[in-house]
Amino acid sequence: MTALPNILHITERSLWDEARARGRYEQSTRGRTLQEEGFIHLSTRDQLPRVADFLYGSYDGPDELVVLVVDPARVGAPVKWEAPKPGGEEFPHVYGPIPVTAVVDVEPWPQQP
Repeated sequence: MTALPNILHITERSLWDEARARGRYEQSTRGRTLQEEGFIHLSTRDQLPRVADFLYGSYDGPDELVVLVVDPARVGAPVKWEAPKPGGEEFPHVYGPIPVTAVVDVEPWPQQP
């Protein structure tokens, strides 16, 4: 059996720090929680630059941005690949909180000039 590729989530460092203190990450996307959205948005490494530009292209907040590298085998909640519209590109969605133990790395996201 081959291992599933890691999936990625871009977020603000303070949100990740809060999640580490709680033991689980529950932010769906910029400005929306898992409870509000119903799932957590993630992406592949190839999709990440477009997602980051869409969500944080004009970001000038006080926090640095980080990329959570998530091992889907450790999530413990359903991971579904879904398109935002029929026939569109599929993105990974996690239908539950992500345990901090499923985050195998945290990478800095380069700020765009």
